[in-house]
Amino acid sequence: MYTNTAIFTQKLVLSNVLIERFVEGGLTGMLLVLACLLLAIFFAFKAFANLKGDESTFLKYKKLVNQVVLLGLVISFANSLMGLIQGFDTLEATGGADPAILAGGLKITLLSPLFGLFVFILGYFTTLILSWIRKADTEAAK
Repeated sequence: MYTNTAIFTQKLVLSNVLIERFVEGGLTGMLLVLACLLLAIFFAFKAFANLKGDESTFLKYKKLVNQVVLLGLVISFANSLMGLIQGFDTLEATGGADPAILAGGLKITLLSPLFGLFVFILGYFTTLILSWIRKADTEAAK
């Protein structure tokens, strides 16, 4: 009984930490990247559904997955740059900062590109798998 409670508590703490990091990374930009991830998942399911169908439809959805995850990556880096600009504006206005505060701000600035890279890698890995399965199916049909 105790181990189940401990596992549940650890999972709850981990999810709270992930949510906090998500918000720290800039809520607007992170939500846009999340929207790109959800769109990529939708298009990936459509591509998987059309594996044995028309090649042009399959390629359309595969290309949409690639474009959406690339958009998510670009949005995440733009979000990071806007965070850096805001941080430098604050430094300029205050006339300096403690190095620990500066390091914490830089850490937070890197959260958005990290999430964008995760979305990008996940999407491109999905299209790699889609291409591999489609190629295997067409070679088996020959």
